[in-house]
Parts: sequence; structure tokens; C-alpha cells
Amino acid sequence: MLVAIDGLRFTRGESELASYKIPEAKFYTQVFCRICGSKAPRVDAGRGFAIVPMGSLDDDPGIRPSEHIWVGSKAPWHEISDELPRFDEGPPP
Repeated sequence: MLVAIDGLRFTRGESELASYKIPEAKFYTQVFCRICGSKAPRVDAGRGFAIVPMGSLDDDPGIRPSEHIWVGSKAPWHEISDELPRFDEGPPP
């Protein structure tokens, strides 16, 4: 889930986050809890948003998908069964 940076607030545990970036990757960085290893939100200040793994949420965020991104590299067996807009790569600017 992409959210504006000011739409993300850590309530606790932010000091326990660690990250790993593949040296040659332009954007990809994995943020995780150094205690349990769970995926955690990554703030991308340069692009003005945060990437929040939906599986990291405890409660329903009250929003629903509005588009499908990276469809060009989806698993061939995954069927998209709705009419939401689809983009072969990332979200449009």
C-alpha cells in the first residue's frame, strides 16, 4: 500500500527497524523488525511516500485497492478477477 509520508505514524517499535538494500537496486529496500523479522513500512522521502506491507496491519485500514501495479511481472497462474486499472510497472506519476 502506498501512502503519503504524513499518512504514516509509528506507534511503537520504530527504533527496532532495520533495512537492507541490494547495492545495485535503484529503489528496492526491505525494511524489517530486527526482533521478529516481520516486514515493516518503508519511508521513501525522496519520492514522498511510504510503502506499507498490508500484512503488517492489525486492523482493516478502511481502504480498498484502486489499481493493480507490476502486472507485467505477476505470476502466470495469478488471475486478476476485477476491472480495476492495470499497469505493467509501477503506479503512474
